[in-house]
Amino acid sequence: MTELVAVVTGGTRGIGLEISKKLIADGYKVAAIYAGNEAAAKAFKSETGHMAAKVDVCKFEKCEAGIQKIEKELGPISVVVNNAGITRDGMLHKMPEENWHSVIETNLTSCYNMSRSVMAGMRDRGFGRIINISSINGQKGQLGQTNYSAAKAGMLGFTKALALESARKGITVNAICPGYIKTEMTEAMDSAVLESIIKQIPVGRMGTPGEIASLVAYLASKEAAFVTGATFSANGGQYMD
Repeated sequence: MTELVAVVTGGTRGIGLEISKKLIADGYKVAAIYAGNEAAAKAFKSETGHMAAKVDVCKFEKCEAGIQKIEKELGPISVVVNNAGITRDGMLHKMPEENWHSVIETNLTSCYNMSRSVMAGMRDRGFGRIINISSINGQKGQLGQTNYSAAKAGMLGFTKALALESARKGITVNAICPGYIKTEMTEAMDSAVLESIIKQIPVGRMGTPGEIASLVAYLASKEAAFVTGATFSANGGQYMD
């Protein structure tokens, strides 16, 4: 069996790291894209032996060049996981313009940049998997996150439209909306705030990065060929749509 190539943006830390490791365990050659954390990238390469590529996902020409380099080294890309994301929280009436644009560009425009860079090749080969990591807050909204919620909601519309365009070419496009997941970011939150959040989750706990990674692995597989344009809520029942 030919080894498939997968690209994971934000793939050296947090949920992205677990996605990268799960895909590696499933036999993929993985290129984990990162923005600037050299220590995390070095640790990823040391631990896995797989590629970490520094790419500015906000810039189309950087993504295009990065994809070309990855394909030259690893082969044609079959799977793209759009996981890169940032937050710049604040009430809209106080939000600097830069905080709006940086979140939209990193979380949403990056999906265009990456998907556009691989789409022609996937269509020619008749196979591809695009998996977009959105958020519960893109489904229900969140106070102080108009920028983030808008970007994550935009990913869902992007997913559905691209799925329609790509279905007859053997390319599936799906989205996952994680709820609160146990990562370095959530562990750094105030314990009282965290406790109040967990009380709102029917299963009584946060999710794990591995649970999101397992869902990604399924959607990336050939077994998921009949699943496209779907949004998967992975939030412990906190929000049901």
